[in-house]
Amino acid sequence: MPLASTRRTGLVDQVISQLRAQIDSGEWGVGDRIPTESELSEQLEVGRNTVREAVRALAHAGLLEIRQGAGTFVRASSELGGALRRRLERSRLRENLEVRRALEVEAARLAALRHSEEDMADIDRAMGLREAAWRDRDMGAFVEADFTFHRAVVNATHNTLLVDLYDDIAQVVYASIAHTAYEQDDEATTQPSSATDGLDHSKLTEAIRDADASGAAREATCYIDELLSLTED
Repeated sequence: MPLASTRRTGLVDQVISQLRAQIDSGEWGVGDRIPTESELSEQLEVGRNTVREAVRALAHAGLLEIRQGAGTFVRASSELGGALRRRLERSRLRENLEVRRALEVEAARLAALRHSEEDMADIDRAMGLREAAWRDRDMGAFVEADFTFHRAVVNATHNTLLVDLYDDIAQVVYASIAHTAYEQDDEATTQPSSATDGLDHSKLTEAIRDADASGAAREATCYIDELLSLTED
């Protein structure tokens, strides 16, 4: 929708508000590529310099990420999420896993209490994909499926704030999954009987299905603690 104001004063702020509204509404999700500078200029009926300044401001705030040659992407759904994400990216793997434990243990507990049939179908589908990928030793597919599984559990909480917060740190979660998965894949090559415990989420899945909140929280705690045991202090 074109911006109504024809005044130059405050025009950048108006564009910032318009772009932020696109993110807040979910029209542009975390990881999405936003329209090009020229496309936004045409849509909002403002100059490209105005759009460029607004995009830079949102990039500085942590909501957008400008990738040279690729475009501009949504990096976080809020300034708080952007700040948290930047901080997590500077943290050690152990710290990232501890943050995951704080979020995913509560997510597992709430998912057990609140999940719908559709939520359970999403969790089961992700479980099937991750198990198949692990059997095939397709670690790229495994990491993708494992992240999808954890995201499905978080979605099943029906707590929009928790879902948004998890989205804001999605890149860090994905990176920690990749690091530990490849590490355990290497271990499985030499010690196949001892390397898969932290990757088995079947008991967590069944606890959620059975509405066993304490059991789901316990299983989530166990897999994160096992991953923590593999990291250096």
